Amino acid sequence: MEFMPEHAPLVVMAFLGTVVFLASMALVMLAAFLTRRTWIGFSAVILALVFASGYALVLVGVSLTSHEKTLAPGENKYFCEIDCHIAYSVVNFEEAKALGDEAHQTLPAGRFVIVRLRTWFDPSTISEHRGDSPLAPSPRRVVLVDDATHRFPQSAPGQAALAMVHGGTTPLSQPLRPGESYVTNLVFDVPVNARNLRLFVGDDFDMPDRLLIGHEDSFLHRKIFLALIAPGTVLAGRVP
Repeated sequence: MEFMPEHAPLVVMAFLGTVVFLASMALVMLAAFLTRRTWIGFSAVILALVFASGYALVLVGVSLTSHEKTLAPGENKYFCEIDCHIAYSVVNFEEAKALGDEAHQTLPAGRFVIVRLRTWFDPSTISEHRGDSPLAPSPRRVVLVDDATHRFPQSAPGQAALAMVHGGTTPLSQPLRPGESYVTNLVFDVPVNARNLRLFVGDDFDMPDRLLIGHEDSFLHRKIFLALIAPGTVLAGRVP
């Protein structure tokens, strides 16, 4: 399993502490220049620059030393929601040349890949005082990535065709209580020659994630992927 980001409470505290410090320095600078105590204002500017530069160096340094990781099916990728964790893992996947009923079939541009993704609220990651109230996962983005790093988003026509036959799937935004889980069917339209497909599940917004130390969305940080098949597995009749 892997956590994104690691040590999330410390990471968030470091970010918020930096924001508060820089805001305080800005107020000091404003007050100093209004009262014509320029030496105090310039000192505040220097402190702010040193603090911001230090944070930026740590942010980039952690990103440059990170490594891309691919988790095997069943392994969990955790996202911290400050006081608790939501875990994602691939249950299985299948491919299809068409989706829908016989009278209304939807054809892909390449081939449909249907990934079954499990979302689980791990009860072992919360404090004993949190209680049993539900948690709504943060917005997520999901894409398939091949070995040439091409990215393939969800297929809206394929998703609708699958729902026509099997009914709607549980959305990734569905709230969970500790210990609960559900499986979401995700449909992608990928080229026939796309190989070694992996699923990327990530946060669906840029800020403040891009400024969080150790977050995979921060500048230059490597990603954590979920494999569709175990390493070394050969699936007859399929292009993995």
